[in-house]
Amino acid sequence: MKLYIIIASFFFMQIAFAQESLPSTNTKVWSLEELIDYALENNIVVKDAALNKSIAEIDYSKAKSSRLPNLFGSASQSFSNGSTIDPITSDYVTDQIHSTNVGINSSMTLFQGNQINNQIEQNKLFLEQSVYQEEVEKNNIVLSILEIYLQTLYSKESIAIAENNVNASEKEVLRAKARLDAGTIALSDYTEAQSQAATNKYNVIAAKNDYQQYIIQLKQLLELSPLDTIEIKSLDDDIDLINLELNKNEIYNNALSFLPEIQTSNLNIAASEKELDIAKGGFLPTLSLTGSIGSGYTSINDNTFSDQFDVNFNQKLGLSLTIPIFNRNQTKAEVQTATINIEKAQIQKQTTEKEVYKKVETAYQNAVSAQEQLIASEASKAAAEQSYKLAQKKYELGDLSTTDLVISQNTFTNTQQNYLQAKYLNILYHQLLQFYQGNNIKIN
Repeated sequence: MKLYIIIASFFFMQIAFAQESLPSTNTKVWSLEELIDYALENNIVVKDAALNKSIAEIDYSKAKSSRLPNLFGSASQSFSNGSTIDPITSDYVTDQIHSTNVGINSSMTLFQGNQINNQIEQNKLFLEQSVYQEEVEKNNIVLSILEIYLQTLYSKESIAIAENNVNASEKEVLRAKARLDAGTIALSDYTEAQSQAATNKYNVIAAKNDYQQYIIQLKQLLELSPLDTIEIKSLDDDIDLINLELNKNEIYNNALSFLPEIQTSNLNIAASEKELDIAKGGFLPTLSLTGSIGSGYTSINDNTFSDQFDVNFNQKLGLSLTIPIFNRNQTKAEVQTATINIEKAQIQKQTTEKEVYKKVETAYQNAVSAQEQLIASEASKAAAEQSYKLAQKKYELGDLSTTDLVISQNTFTNTQQNYLQAKYLNILYHQLLQFYQGNNIKIN
């Protein structure tokens, strides 16, 4: 097992050296605020949501234009031979006829069961919904950036801890070798020190790999090129670790009042209700205004082309009323479907509210836990550090075995990792609670 660790450590060190040898360009140190601002401008998910909003704007404009009359031009040229009806004079003739017809036609819906107005209002609701949906996607990006940013910082500090352990274990290997040569320890104690040094080197490589994985995730959220390299700005050492003094119910109520997903759910219900109004309009008659102007020419008439166009010029204006009597229950089915969709939209709102409550409740409980863990882990780290320093002194004096020293070092390392984890979880969940109250995410 020890030989495996040594070989694996050497292998990963070679990989790390190869990676560090690659040239890097466009290195930039990013703060959290810069990461968020850049992601909101460039992330493709946010861009896609903005395009969906543009489509909703077009649909709304299209719906409003449905109130306007249409206008079509037409022209035809025909040839007939034998007994036929002259398309211009309507006379029954037996001859070869060349005829030309031109015209302009227009129609306008005056009443259609109020479906046009309801469709316009529904598309307006869809537009408002797309605005809130864009905010939902932006919020998701912000929270993702926050989480990965803190994970990256945690991983970065873990590298420093692992590297310190390597330095300490290398010194312990030298001491163990000297004691082995002096005959004061057994060979197994020396190999134990070597094994611990190799393990610590392996941990450095693993910590660096974790860090690079988080960097990759950040680059993807920022839509950066694979050739770009970035660094993350560390937090100030004197940053205040948060004391939680918040009311969970107030946070939840605040979240319900402003979160865009709640507004989206409300608009979804309203749009479904408009869909029901549109479906009910299918039971009502449709009244349309139609009009046309036109003229034509026929070859059997002796008048000139221009004279015929002047004589045959005509205008028409009319009303068209369509009364639905039976359409195979299609309108009835549409009304029933729209009614069900309203209930589904209401259920979806309840589901969204439950999800929000779960997020707030989870963030609050995790914040309380992280705060308590932070206090406990800080005390544990301080005690373990003193114990490890004492163990090092005993080891130097030959009063402690290598195994006991390794155990003391691993205990100290674990307390350091626990403290880091509690530290960044404390920051994360406090920021989440600030977000659910409508405050901006900002880490000084």
